[in-house]
Amino acid sequence: MFFGPLPLRELEGAILAHSVRRGSVSFKKGRVLSAEDVTALRDAGLTTVTVAKPGPDDVGEDAAAARIAAALKGQEITIGAAFTGRVNLFAESRGLFVPDVERICALNLIDESVTVATLPAFAAVEPGQMVATVKIIPFAAPRGAVEGAEVEASAGMSALRVAPFRPLTAALIQTRLPGVKDSVLDKTVSVTRERLEAMGGRLVRDSRCYHGEAALADAIAAAGRVDLLLIAGASAITDRRDVLPSGIERAGGVIEHFGMPVDPGNLLLLARIGETPVLGLPGCARSPKLNGFDWVLQRIAAGIPVTRTDVMRMGVGGLLAEIPSRPLPRSGAVAVEPPRAPRIAALVLAAGRSSRMGGSNKLLADVGGEPLVVRTVESVLASQAKPVVVVTGHMAEAVSAPLAGRPLTIVHNPSFADGLSASLRAGLAALPADVDGVVVCLGDMPRVTPQAIDRLIAAYNPLEGRTVCVPTVHGKRGNPVLWDRGFFAEMAKLSGDAGAKTLLATHADQVIEVPVEDGGILYDVDTPELLAELRG
Repeated sequence: MFFGPLPLRELEGAILAHSVRRGSVSFKKGRVLSAEDVTALRDAGLTTVTVAKPGPDDVGEDAAAARIAAALKGQEITIGAAFTGRVNLFAESRGLFVPDVERICALNLIDESVTVATLPAFAAVEPGQMVATVKIIPFAAPRGAVEGAEVEASAGMSALRVAPFRPLTAALIQTRLPGVKDSVLDKTVSVTRERLEAMGGRLVRDSRCYHGEAALADAIAAAGRVDLLLIAGASAITDRRDVLPSGIERAGGVIEHFGMPVDPGNLLLLARIGETPVLGLPGCARSPKLNGFDWVLQRIAAGIPVTRTDVMRMGVGGLLAEIPSRPLPRSGAVAVEPPRAPRIAALVLAAGRSSRMGGSNKLLADVGGEPLVVRTVESVLASQAKPVVVVTGHMAEAVSAPLAGRPLTIVHNPSFADGLSASLRAGLAALPADVDGVVVCLGDMPRVTPQAIDRLIAAYNPLEGRTVCVPTVHGKRGNPVLWDRGFFAEMAKLSGDAGAKTLLATHADQVIEVPVEDGGILYDVDTPELLAELRG
């Protein structure tokens, strides 16, 4: 890949290496320069510009990241759209993140241009949480490096997957000695139940017996069939020949391992009775705070076998005594929200009077056997934007009728005659409080693809100052536009028919132009001639 200054005559198709601001020109780095851009640079008095130009043996950053992410993707993982050489991967369900550590390391050793960052192995994740990101460092990667990464990622089982938590059933046996208060045992039951329910499991029974080998063996025999048996002793297990391991063996069980290199949680016992795993709990399991028992319990709940070797390998990262975080939400826990996919809604503004159409409502015009508004809405529904809110006004019932049965919300704007801003206010008011932003779509733009909307969502990143995402084709801005919720109050105060367009100049430092291969972002059906062209 070429990187360096080039004269203007060689700039078309090159990638701008650094942002350029001179006079009326304001181009951000990463922009693919068009012929019009080159003319603007010349008019601004520039003669050379530093750019990157991929060669025939290079793969563009977005294409390279998307290819590697697709090769990495495994069970219960979704892939975001590529933007600036980055593709994020997200968990589809609650469970444990399971990366192939050796293969990820091998992939990162292929070439400095290709990087993959992930959560730690066996991290507990929630639906929508980011688990990994693929980032191409320069504007393009060598084709050989990309192909090598694909081969490495595709070798054997999936390199990245999420093992969902199963609806585990468990029984808890507690041994007791004279003087042990019922309140202590009751608290252990409550904490254990919360641990299991946080992973979709159930504590189906609990029982108590004397702290002795024979009594414990009888209690185990009476526990019935469950997926997991948990035993909490009245005193800590101090040896393989102590009461809990002896009672398990007397009941026909096998002790697989005692102790673990995790603190708190050192005195955990791993055993088995037939095919049923049995855990002798360390004393810290009576507390909701993170301990080694959680790590073993999570794996069992996710259907991942736990061997004595697995337990003995938990030492690195196993010093948990000073870690305030919890593996899963439980009562009293204060947790920082992990990285997740942004919650981006979509507004489809379909309230206008079609004043330039000669009296007919363009949104109801037949295009390929269905109303134009249906084609627009179906494209939005196929994108990652959720939820979808459609704002109606003029001929509201007629516009709403063909949209019936689809997963969307319809909001009526009785003030539709006041212009686009009134519909924007009505739509914003209908959005859930937990959305991070919204893609504002026009009902008369049926050629906008789901991929274009997804690319806007991929570009959105408030931490990097990308809070307004505008699609472009060959440097020309179009619609829809993604707005961060921080602009909602300002958008609600707008008036007239210009929508939020006036805010783009006010907040130019927050605007990111997102190149898309989608001419539909420039095509709105405003006249009978454009409608005829669409039908043709």
